[in-house]
Amino acid sequence: MSKPRSLALPPRTRAYPLSTPRGHFAVLDAEPLGPALGTALLIPGYTGSKEDFIGLLEPLTRAGYRAVAVDGRGQHESPGPRRVSGYTPRTLAEDAVAQATALGDGPVHVVGHSFGGLVARSAVRIAPHAFRSLTLLASGPGHVGPEQRAKIRLLRAALPVLPAPVVWAVTRWLDSRDPAYEPDTPDLAAFLRERWFNTRRAQLIATGRQLRTEPDRTENIAALPVPLHIAYGDEETVWTVEELAALARDTDARHTVIAGAAHSPNVTHPELLATALTEFWLTTAPAEHTA
Repeated sequence: MSKPRSLALPPRTRAYPLSTPRGHFAVLDAEPLGPALGTALLIPGYTGSKEDFIGLLEPLTRAGYRAVAVDGRGQHESPGPRRVSGYTPRTLAEDAVAQATALGDGPVHVVGHSFGGLVARSAVRIAPHAFRSLTLLASGPGHVGPEQRAKIRLLRAALPVLPAPVVWAVTRWLDSRDPAYEPDTPDLAAFLRERWFNTRRAQLIATGRQLRTEPDRTENIAALPVPLHIAYGDEETVWTVEELAALARDTDARHTVIAGAAHSPNVTHPELLATALTEFWLTTAPAEHTA
């Protein structure tokens, strides 16, 4: 489970429901001091939320970018249907296109963390005109590794039959077994519990199934008509670093490996990640014409 290290919003950050033709989506919208060099849409991963990007917002705005982190449908503070059928890959991708369009800044840079990368790449495929670039952050070409698949299967089996507090307790116990686990402050523990109970069970079941079964999409990703960036930590465990490196090579993408980072560089290494993102985005800027 990705989790922020602080819940304090940086300066010039607003929390509000972004209105789109596909519904309202809770966002954290961070503005730079001056005119923005561009806008980034930040899409969180499985069991995550917009708050997973809090540490990244200030470094991005300091570099001159507007950064907007979003809760997907049924995720934390965004409403969503109770039926699993309401969370198909196409539906989530169309939501991301609607979010990008509703920001009103023309094509945006999209960053998808983990499961959010699956959503982001599908959104670029169906509406490339809405996006200036795509960054897959700790997000592999297909399904997750065996240990993660086992955890998701366990969660999938428990969600329909066990009371929510029991499932939450088991989930927290599993998280505590991770070598990178850090104890939570009381405020963070309360937030994580609230996020868990806010998120629709149907959303967790549907998105978990996609993470378990997604085929290798390397060829599809390589064919996307926008600049591509593959970024991850050298201690990544959800996908192997070898398959992420192969994805970068086989798609001819910009390739960033963040030393000392595991599955959530956006939380643990936001400054290094922001530098990598903004350097990549500068290479995608339209060329200036001179007389």
